[in-house]
Amino acid sequence: METQSLEEVKALIKKHWGFDGFLPLQQEAMGRVLAGRDSIVVLPTGGGKSLCFQAPAVAMPGLAVAVSPLISLMKDQVDALAECGVPAARLDSSQTPGEQNAVWRQLRDGALKLLYVSPERLVSKDFLGVLKSLHVSFIAIDEAHCVSMWGHDFRPEYRQLEILKQAFPGVAVHAYTATATEPVRRDIAQQLALADPQMLVGSYDRPNLIYKVARRTDRLGQVCSVLSRHRGESCIVYCIRRRDVDDLCAALVAKGYKAAPYHAGMENKERAKNQEAFIEEKADIIVATVAFGMGIDKSNVRAVIHAGMPKSLEHYQQETGRAGRDGLPAECCLFFSNEDYQTWRRLLGNLQEEPKAAALAKLERMLDYCGGVKCRHQAISNYFGQTLEKANCGACDVCMGAMDRRDDALIIAQKILSCVARLKEHYGANYTALVLIGDASDERIETNGHDNLSTYGILKSETKRAVRDWIEQLVSQGCLDKAGEYGVLKITEKGWRAIKGQETPVLLKAAARRERVKAARVESDSWEGVDRSLFEVLRKLRRQVAESKGLPPFVIFHDTTLRDMALLKPTTPDDFLLVNGVGEHKRSQYGAVFLGAIKQYLAGESPNA
Repeated sequence: METQSLEEVKALIKKHWGFDGFLPLQQEAMGRVLAGRDSIVVLPTGGGKSLCFQAPAVAMPGLAVAVSPLISLMKDQVDALAECGVPAARLDSSQTPGEQNAVWRQLRDGALKLLYVSPERLVSKDFLGVLKSLHVSFIAIDEAHCVSMWGHDFRPEYRQLEILKQAFPGVAVHAYTATATEPVRRDIAQQLALADPQMLVGSYDRPNLIYKVARRTDRLGQVCSVLSRHRGESCIVYCIRRRDVDDLCAALVAKGYKAAPYHAGMENKERAKNQEAFIEEKADIIVATVAFGMGIDKSNVRAVIHAGMPKSLEHYQQETGRAGRDGLPAECCLFFSNEDYQTWRRLLGNLQEEPKAAALAKLERMLDYCGGVKCRHQAISNYFGQTLEKANCGACDVCMGAMDRRDDALIIAQKILSCVARLKEHYGANYTALVLIGDASDERIETNGHDNLSTYGILKSETKRAVRDWIEQLVSQGCLDKAGEYGVLKITEKGWRAIKGQETPVLLKAAARRERVKAARVESDSWEGVDRSLFEVLRKLRRQVAESKGLPPFVIFHDTTLRDMALLKPTTPDDFLLVNGVGEHKRSQYGAVFLGAIKQYLAGESPNA
């Protein structure tokens, strides 16, 4: 029966969403829904989590209920489903009484397959009573990491969802998230009282993201260097502090960029207006603190820029995950400084001891990543307990050869490691760097007698910043460890081998890293055979259609679909249905206008869109 149901689901996916098959783990996740068994599904952003419950909801009798944390996210999901011809609705506080009554009528008439609600509404006594009178097929919990206090975005209201298994005996509950370490997955299962849930964990790697990291030397100039490669495309710029958001956004606007700010210090209406402008592509760039993001289902963000270091790799993975959700290449550029590290230490200072220790350990790992010379994709995968098989990802600054290496790396490493040994492995990176460059201004060095060490001033021709970077690079390569709250340096077995000349680490030149002109491999591959001029024509047409309907452009068609159109150049309704992401409903809605534009383009005419 399940095999037949999966075939039915596959046919429905083609009909409504225009996709020919399953992405990794989608089939297994959908099979679990069809079998009525609980599950926890961890798939990377862009890995098709939503479809894992949306498609089975259409196939199964009854009503599926989806829990979502933000109104904007629910609205985007429901709008996208409507565009695919799927009967779905939402109930939230932003709707008028008339709009809510219309949804209630649809529920009573059995006209809906999927209903989106907030966790607070779902567990309210009155609402549960109504739902019990309906045929609920299953319950899907989106952004499920919010359930766990060990997750990076814990929301107390999600804890209330534990009553669902009691309120709906025999109804399966499925949890979906893009970021959940093994302890978080265990906590989700326990807090939701799931019955023997199947854990389906996909790869944390996003091969279409191009990771680049550089020390911040000229914030505005470095940010503009990335934005200039994405003129007219959607980009997000993250800052640590609200003041930085306001200053950087104003500077970008002064340079002619269509940018808008977003942070918690703004009025709610202004924040909502700026977010809407970004979603509807009236603003190309949103400059924001981490307050921005969870409710964004925008598929065509082509660059995420961090103008400051995030406080953990979980946050970095979540924030960069907002780029390239359509599977197409996107840049993720991080510009950091040691000041960021100190800023986060101050901000984390008010936490209680146990959470503070955990947060500081994560902050250290983030700093290690910034100073590392290991494949970025591999480093992120390793952090989440996974390993990549590829030796060269072709999509990060390390593997693309965009970093200048020191020829005398072994000698420098031996000097640094020897200094750590002579300091008896009792000091952190900053103090060690001061000893190495012979900084006499620090009174502790003379007081401790460390100005008499043979390694005192052994790197006096180098800057403190360069030496600090090299220490971090040795940490990232496993030659040094940081121990305890203060990050005391300890020499590892690999580090001792380097001292003996049996291991040669990689160290980068202190000069600014050169910009790589060559495109990342994944970027070149994604444009192969695509008529870029036609793509731009179709992108403009999509924006006009979206404005006429009051919808975000990506809800009409994803960039992947437009690229496929510009590759296949369909001219008949049957050909149009062969385009990836075009189902029957969208063909009937948009086939004539998009086919007309393609025919005009091929005839050498200007499309009259």
